[in-house]
Amino acid sequence: MLERLVPNDCALSQSRFRLDEARYNLIHLISGQQENAYGFKSPDGNMIYAQTHGNAAWLWISGDVPGERRSILMKELAHRIQGTALPGITGDPQTAEEFAAVYSQANALSYRTNMMMEAYVCPQVKKPEGVIGLLRPAASQDVNIVAEFKAGFSEEALGAAVDPASLRSAAEQIIAGGGLYLWLVEGKPVSMANIAHRSPRHARINAVYTPPAERYKGYASAIVAELCAIAMKEGLEPMLYADLNNPVSNRVYKNIGFVESGTVKAIRFM
Repeated sequence: MLERLVPNDCALSQSRFRLDEARYNLIHLISGQQENAYGFKSPDGNMIYAQTHGNAAWLWISGDVPGERRSILMKELAHRIQGTALPGITGDPQTAEEFAAVYSQANALSYRTNMMMEAYVCPQVKKPEGVIGLLRPAASQDVNIVAEFKAGFSEEALGAAVDPASLRSAAEQIIAGGGLYLWLVEGKPVSMANIAHRSPRHARINAVYTPPAERYKGYASAIVAELCAIAMKEGLEPMLYADLNNPVSNRVYKNIGFVESGTVKAIRFM
């Protein structure tokens, strides 16, 4: 019988999960949100499921679990979350596909792949040379430019125009989080990146964005490299997720020292 996943659960520190920890870094974040999240694990800790209400869940199953046992665990999980709003499932491609098939059959749903991502870790950062500018933490006076950058980021990700004014609240929130940084050239913000979350062994970087007019000047490489250096000074290994459909960003990350740590498939139910 499945057990509840609790904040700082011992299953998250076991050696089997730590082998996949970078790829499943978001499970640390989700499991720590007591009010808006819930999760389950198998008694032996070989399966971990974590979800925030209304969002896609993450599912990890140890590679040591044989096929028949995997099937039993997935069917038990699908039964346990029956009636729960589950927009999608994310995990390594095999696990995500297998669970999507089980869950969709049990609930008369269809599903499709929403995104393929690569999880990267940076064991040693290589700062780019010759890039002008400097790093500064984002502050309250930057809310308008951060909203503009977030609108550009969302537009490229979703393919639809976004009004920056609608993102002012989100911009204020991410600035207040203390992890957002800007790259400045002659006092003008030209790129941004965020240390979104710190787990026991990793610091996850996201919201990397440079407006089109400022690209191919090394700013994204420079700001991400600086955030990596900040994380490393804290004793944490930098990590991030990159959309495999964006070869430019994947190349940028590799050039400054990031290496692949596992592919992740995000599946959406319909």
